Amino acid sequence: MKTALILTLVLSSLIGFGVYVYSKHSKFTFDEPNQAYQNKLGNIAKKVNSLKTTWQAGENQRWQNMDIAGIKAHMGVLRESKSGINLEKVSTVVENLPKNFDSRKQWGSKCPSLNEVRDQSTCGSCWAFAAAESLSDRICIHTGEDVRLSTENLVSCCSSCGDGCNGGYPEAAMQYFVKTGLVTGDLFGDNNFCQAYSFPPCAHHVASTKYPPCKGEVPTPECKKKCDDDSKVKRPYNEDLYKGQKSYSVSSDPKAIMTEIMNNGPVEVAFTVYEDFVTYKSGVYQHVTGEQLGGHAVKMIGWGVENDTPYWLIVNSWNETWGDQGTFKILRGSNECGIEDEVVTALPQKKQKNDQ
Repeated sequence: MKTALILTLVLSSLIGFGVYVYSKHSKFTFDEPNQAYQNKLGNIAKKVNSLKTTWQAGENQRWQNMDIAGIKAHMGVLRESKSGINLEKVSTVVENLPKNFDSRKQWGSKCPSLNEVRDQSTCGSCWAFAAAESLSDRICIHTGEDVRLSTENLVSCCSSCGDGCNGGYPEAAMQYFVKTGLVTGDLFGDNNFCQAYSFPPCAHHVASTKYPPCKGEVPTPECKKKCDDDSKVKRPYNEDLYKGQKSYSVSSDPKAIMTEIMNNGPVEVAFTVYEDFVTYKSGVYQHVTGEQLGGHAVKMIGWGVENDTPYWLIVNSWNETWGDQGTFKILRGSNECGIEDEVVTALPQKKQKNDQ
């Protein structure tokens, strides 16, 4: 009976998920390990490591209780945009770019947000996390103000961005920042800003010493045009809004992407995730095996070369227990998994509100 139920969940998720985002009507829970799917991921990791490619695979605790539907729920990028948004494309290239660049080393001492790894929990809000995180970094880089923009505010209130926890459009998130703005907000339980995230970090395995186990699908939070009741922010909601002066996309030319990051700070990128990616532990990822799971958005913070292999340096939103302390490297210069296809960002307004 249990095996039949698992098969039913897997089949229904494949039908309802489509190519890039799961159906918001599908249900799944993570209370008991799905041994059959875990065995599959284990075999994928063994295959990757046996080929001695540019990266190493292993067991990521985040997935230990999940079937394929649960993992797909994390892939929240709607790649075939129906929003009708066409951002201006920038293709500025600076000559003599450095061999290695890490935004954390460049600005991290004055901008602590650059050193953080967040957790989207079981909401398909990667598109909003990558936007809010990269824009928070850019506000600090360009204005000197250490701030956190609210992922909650973006997920719940941007109706043009897609479907909240069921997926969204990165380009729409950037446009929303310019046209409407975002209030401040940080992780679950942090009341130092206007709107904290509704969902706590979670561990997708039975026995965690740090995070509670994840418990199934979560709904998109209701849009609130006010700060949380326990917020320490004293100014009204409308006075807490931060806005951008310009949103744009970046050419898929690797040198243009590098120039943009070096000049202005991290960017949001989207790419196609395959099953082998979820087993990533270290090295420079390139797709080896496994089926397509969906589209995922992340924050790109730099680049470099490892063992003669060029890479992009990226921060994920699956907490620090995944991958290389929450980050990963992916092959640079060959549009691996479409990583150079959709690069979007925005510039903050020069003068932001900085009085709490």
